[in-house]
Amino acid sequence: MSEKKIVITEDWVVVILGLGTIFLALAGIIVPKPTFSWPSWTELSEKIFSAQNIINLLTQFGAVYAIALLGAILLGKSVKSLLVVFPSVAVLTVLALLLAGNSTVKDYNLEAVIFALAIGLLISNIFSLPSWFREALNTEMYVKIGLVLLGTTVIFGDILKAGALGLIQALVVVLSVWYFAFWVCKKLKIDKEMSLMLASAVSICGVSAAIATSGAIKGDSKKLSYVISLVLITAIPMMIGMPYLAEWMGLSEAVTGAWLGGSIDTTGAVVASGSLVGDEALKISTIVKFSQNVLLGIAAFAISIYWTYSKSVDEETKKDKPTLRVIWERFPKFVLGFVFASLLFSFVISPETTNQVKDNLKSLQNLWFVLAFTSIGLETNFKDLFQQSNKKPLYAFLIAQSFNIVITLLVALILFR
Repeated sequence: MSEKKIVITEDWVVVILGLGTIFLALAGIIVPKPTFSWPSWTELSEKIFSAQNIINLLTQFGAVYAIALLGAILLGKSVKSLLVVFPSVAVLTVLALLLAGNSTVKDYNLEAVIFALAIGLLISNIFSLPSWFREALNTEMYVKIGLVLLGTTVIFGDILKAGALGLIQALVVVLSVWYFAFWVCKKLKIDKEMSLMLASAVSICGVSAAIATSGAIKGDSKKLSYVISLVLITAIPMMIGMPYLAEWMGLSEAVTGAWLGGSIDTTGAVVASGSLVGDEALKISTIVKFSQNVLLGIAAFAISIYWTYSKSVDEETKKDKPTLRVIWERFPKFVLGFVFASLLFSFVISPETTNQVKDNLKSLQNLWFVLAFTSIGLETNFKDLFQQSNKKPLYAFLIAQSFNIVITLLVALILFR
């Protein structure tokens, strides 16, 4: 009799690794925080490249390296590939952190995530990276671990306040944008499978929504890959441009955060853009994005029902009836880690202990985010957008995304002003 293999999903692995990092810090095992700030070349030499800072840097990256390897083991991924890939990503990430640490660069609000993304894109679009290298880039896991750690800085009162408004915004935006995107696809005569994935990606949460929808309808992998490419590539200019547009419009941090969280399709890009604006915008944008993520399971369930009973699918597909378990299966479990961390630091951990660990956990959180955007750059190739002869999905995506930006701004102004 064969033993049943226990499979741990990525979201649960993220919860284990993120909360594990937090509890180790609370137990006194604190990863040192290196500094990357340098106003002059002298400071760069004497401060950044000092023996103590180098030790702190190596210790922090060593800890993150060990966590990434443990994550690969739990997920059943190739540890051999990661042994080579992660140090390469780490070197590029350090370069991004050093560039962003310059005082002149900081004056222009250019964060490390922008440099990390730019460096990764430059490499991936000039050189042809092998498939095993790209497969070892665990971008989603890095972003989600960072988000679990972000929970330590968000008090629960903020979640209740912004979360209620965020859920209202999410319901209005998701329903209106999803229907509009699907309607545009129908007008452009795009096939229903692509339409469902595209509408979900624009309206809910980008890559995760596209994957969940594809799973619910057993979609074609090539179509899914194309939608993911659209999400990642269009998220880049939105991530960089929207914070500056919000500043030009004179929007408050709360409104800006709600706008970013509801408009930008990828969680990592939301975090990066929110970081460009400020701490309040980062918190609001993350909470709003989480509110949309919560709707992912419900959306996947509804789509699976629709697809099952649609006239366009065959009888064999119709036999695979959806159940309520789909909601739980599609629910982003890493959100539970974020909320738990927030509850822990809001009601259990003393202010004295919080002050002892918060800077070091914040540094680790930032490092995970920068590592994620180095990885996003390395796995994104602009050529992916132009490989298909049919450009209608691209046009539909851009039209729907434009509608998304406008409607989300209007809702954010009403709810968060």
